[in-house]
Amino acid sequence: MPNTAHTYILIFSCQDKPGIVAAVAGFLADHGCNILESQQYGDAVTGRFFMRTAFAPVGKPQTLASLYAQFSSVADHFGMNWELHDTDRKARVVIAVSKSGHCLNHLLHRYANGKLPVEIPAVISNHPDLKQMVEWYDIPFYHLPVTPETKPAQEARILALMQEAQADVLVLARYMQILSPALSEKLKGRAINIHHSFLPSFKGAEPYKQAYERGVKIIGATAHYVTGDLDEGPIIEQEVTRVDHAHTPEQLKLLGQDIESQVLYRALTCHIEHRVLINGLKTVVFR
Repeated sequence: MPNTAHTYILIFSCQDKPGIVAAVAGFLADHGCNILESQQYGDAVTGRFFMRTAFAPVGKPQTLASLYAQFSSVADHFGMNWELHDTDRKARVVIAVSKSGHCLNHLLHRYANGKLPVEIPAVISNHPDLKQMVEWYDIPFYHLPVTPETKPAQEARILALMQEAQADVLVLARYMQILSPALSEKLKGRAINIHHSFLPSFKGAEPYKQAYERGVKIIGATAHYVTGDLDEGPIIEQEVTRVDHAHTPEQLKLLGQDIESQVLYRALTCHIEHRVLINGLKTVVFR
């Protein structure tokens, strides 16, 4: 029987051609592994093929290093852009936040009750307001104030903290600072942002007040990877809810904050479960 207590996840993309699935399945069978879950998608427009496979060794244990070395020849043959992950290792997540604590609170609560199985080695903020909340969860809090003049040094410190913490991903949980193009490039595919879905119609301050004044009928939120193009990175998760003329700006804000919190949590969960593959300006998200 497969050792389902210890599993690995293989994700990759490559140019679509016959034999890819057969090669992956054949490799796993030849190396004593049982497929537990497998999903694939062929993009007819770009000609790219995407696949995520979870598997477990049967009998003889396999290490991540040995599987990685053995699969390299298959990956090279198909020109795969690929990753192999051991599910025993929890993702290490650094969170950046400003003054609004709703998204942060939701993530920390899920972390504390085991619904978000990650390690959080640091929370970074350009304001001290949420320090007490973070430290209540026994997580280090780093206050890194920023001005236009100090932004390069502050971002260098963020990157250094991530490196010291061996962080896998940076989550911008309503961090009200725009990452520089340089930092965005260094964290490509490793930084997730959340914003209200009013963009681009309601940019800037008080988006819910602007939405109220325009009489919107739907509000929502979008989680996406950070790129140098402001709020235009590949989308991971979205959600909306209907509203009407009777909702006040404060009610819209509260509804929006709930949606933001849920969408960011779902997007991060998909990321740490290795369910997201970037497809140009879009993503493939295997549920």
